[in-house]
Amino acid sequence: MEFDWSNSSFELGSLNQREVEESFEDPFAVRLMPDSPRFGVQGRFFNLGMSAGGVGVCSVYRTNGKQLRVLHARPFEPEERFFYQKKMNQTLA
Repeated sequence: MEFDWSNSSFELGSLNQREVEESFEDPFAVRLMPDSPRFGVQGRFFNLGMSAGGVGVCSVYRTNGKQLRVLHARPFEPEERFFYQKKMNQTLA
């Protein structure tokens, strides 16, 4: 998948592009569909994944099937880390 970083509308803060991209390659990444009509109409999705360096990244993105555009990304909150770990443990069990 190719990432579109042109005209990014947010600051990465403590993250970098590589960490965000790696979080999408995480085999245990949790991809969530929108649960509100607002996000569903806009075609936005959510990704919880880990970078190769172990940084948890929560991203909001959209895709056209060829390119992926990250709309916002930030490090995991404690609840997201717990949810990610729980899903990973279920997959490995």
